[in-house]
Amino acid sequence: MTDVLHALPRSFHSGVHSGITSVCSAHPIVIKSALLHGRDTRTPVLIEATCNQVNQDGGYTGMTPTDFRDFVFRIADEIGCPREQIILGGDHLGPNPWKDLPADEAMNKAEAMIVAYARAGFTKLHLDTSMGCAGEPVALDDATTAARAARLAAAAETQAMPVPPVYIIGTEVPVPGGADHALDVIELTTPASVATTIEVHRNAFLELGLADAFRRVIGVVVQPGVEFGHSDVIHFDAAKAKALSKSLGNYPNLVFEAHSTDYQTTTNLRALVNHGFAILKVGPWLTYALREALYGLDAIADILDGQSPQNELMTAMETEMQSAPNNWAKYYSGSEVTQFFQRHYSLSDRIRYYWGTDGAKQAVDRVFARLKNRKIPAPLIGQFLGGLSVQDDDPDAETVLIRAVQDVLAKYHAAIIG
Repeated sequence: MTDVLHALPRSFHSGVHSGITSVCSAHPIVIKSALLHGRDTRTPVLIEATCNQVNQDGGYTGMTPTDFRDFVFRIADEIGCPREQIILGGDHLGPNPWKDLPADEAMNKAEAMIVAYARAGFTKLHLDTSMGCAGEPVALDDATTAARAARLAAAAETQAMPVPPVYIIGTEVPVPGGADHALDVIELTTPASVATTIEVHRNAFLELGLADAFRRVIGVVVQPGVEFGHSDVIHFDAAKAKALSKSLGNYPNLVFEAHSTDYQTTTNLRALVNHGFAILKVGPWLTYALREALYGLDAIADILDGQSPQNELMTAMETEMQSAPNNWAKYYSGSEVTQFFQRHYSLSDRIRYYWGTDGAKQAVDRVFARLKNRKIPAPLIGQFLGGLSVQDDDPDAETVLIRAVQDVLAKYHAAIIG
């Protein structure tokens, strides 16, 4: 399936509209929704895990790269999505999970991680070594970043893989998971910065004898002018990105990878692809839609039981988040009321880190148990799931969740197809 990725630069530079959606999530419903969408549309499914989610130490999901691969393939096998349609990617592969360690120790850990990803069959690898480690500046200079990225590529290249991996270079400019403050304007990557990134990485790869690996660099992460905060979204402006897009003409083997494309309109997503931002990453929007649907289902269960909504699920999630605030406390600020709002409704959706906890799983299971063998009447879909596409049938609870996620994926599908 890496042929699909190699084809992206060829398509853009020959004037053919073509892109791919990168699903960045470890939630089983999101993964299932993406695989069902790929099965039904007969299109490739690119699923990526981040260095913090999945690594040789387990990450916050508790999964190694092999575990994550098996997790995805198990769902695919259950629903009849051919494994051949699946592309696995590793996002932000670098020392970030261990940046509190000295650089040598952190990079040794990063090398072990990328080897584990390559060994597990991940064929799209984003090299991100831009962050400083213990005693270093927060952001490193271009030459150091490139040298460390090449070091990781060299480690990945030691693995005998049936399909050689493709690489993405460059630093994610949008804050992972969205901004943590109100947004007004945002700085786009300049063509000069793109040129520097490519040049220093080329030199670093060649110094390590990685000419063949550099030929498999297909994309550069840039900031095209898209971002989201807690309640606001900066939408893509093609006119502002014109110079950046035009600079791709100098690099016939490359396209751009756009992060934080969540909450863009379909028109803007399509414009991004048309301007060379062919790889569209989405994550929080998918779990945000999932959370909306779960809260709606909780209210619906109460209505079907003849009582006003009690918000049991929301209360359970508040307990989970308050008992382990490390995944949101640094990102949410303001009054207690404001932080309460952000914990549940921020577009950054940091509640997504808590769905895998025992308390959250038990609370969701209770919602499903109350809705077992019950269809969701259309009036209640309209009242509590207003953003959900309504079809003729009265869906069950899992179908509601899958449709909620697939409604988002449908926007991306409309944006990437020719």
